[in-house]
Amino acid sequence: MHLLEAIFLGIVQGLTEFLPISSSAHLRIVGAFLPSAQDPGAAFTAITQIGTEAAVVVFFWRDIVRIVSRWWSALIGRIPRNDPDARMGWLIIIGSIPIVVLGLVFKDQIETVFRSLWLVAIMLIVFGVLLGVADAIGARKRTLKDLTLGHGVVYGLAQSLALIPGVSRSGGTITAGLLLGYEREAAARYAFLLAIPAVIGSGVYQAVKSIGEPSVFSAGETLAATGIAFVVGLGVIAFFMRWISQRSFLPFVIYRILLGVVLIVLLAMGVIKP
Repeated sequence: MHLLEAIFLGIVQGLTEFLPISSSAHLRIVGAFLPSAQDPGAAFTAITQIGTEAAVVVFFWRDIVRIVSRWWSALIGRIPRNDPDARMGWLIIIGSIPIVVLGLVFKDQIETVFRSLWLVAIMLIVFGVLLGVADAIGARKRTLKDLTLGHGVVYGLAQSLALIPGVSRSGGTITAGLLLGYEREAAARYAFLLAIPAVIGSGVYQAVKSIGEPSVFSAGETLAATGIAFVVGLGVIAFFMRWISQRSFLPFVIYRILLGVVLIVLLAMGVIKP
């Protein structure tokens, strides 16, 4: 039964990681309705996210190779340091710092109080509304060539909010990008690239930390969920990038608000425990 639950959660992770609806919130909510009725835990969530980030690496492989190679070439002086791809490398590094620092500072809260379903419901609604506002008023004129150091830091701070389930890593960073005036596709592309170091680092940290500790799922079950998340996530990221090039984020905004309201009702009625 646990293996089936892990596989199902892997599918949920793959479906929700790249959409601005918070994969960690969905794993937390779905876990409450599974036969075991348990929170999958922060460690399981972080490790399965490695699968979806592997999908990002595959999808953006050419971009990643180009950015890394140009960044290294600029670092050793073979090309100008203001090369656009070299700058992108530095911006990804700088933008990753806030979530690393805040993740270490609030690591205990991330595994406990931040996983309250009351907080998840509030974050789903609040950041759903913020995403809708940003999509409506954002100028959508800037491209990744316009990305500055200051904007990279803002993106990084927005990404760090995803330490709270319900915010959404992609949703928070995309919202920040839209408010800064970036095009939808540009905001999403940088958000996905920015997430790679943080998510893989967090997953590896949690995997090492969980060795020998009791958990809901075994290592094999977690690995199966991670593999499923990779396969499903690869398809979802392709769909999402096509979607935002032509359509707005409104369906995701409506979904977030409705899910948050339903969750509050279920919690108030005592159907599920916070």
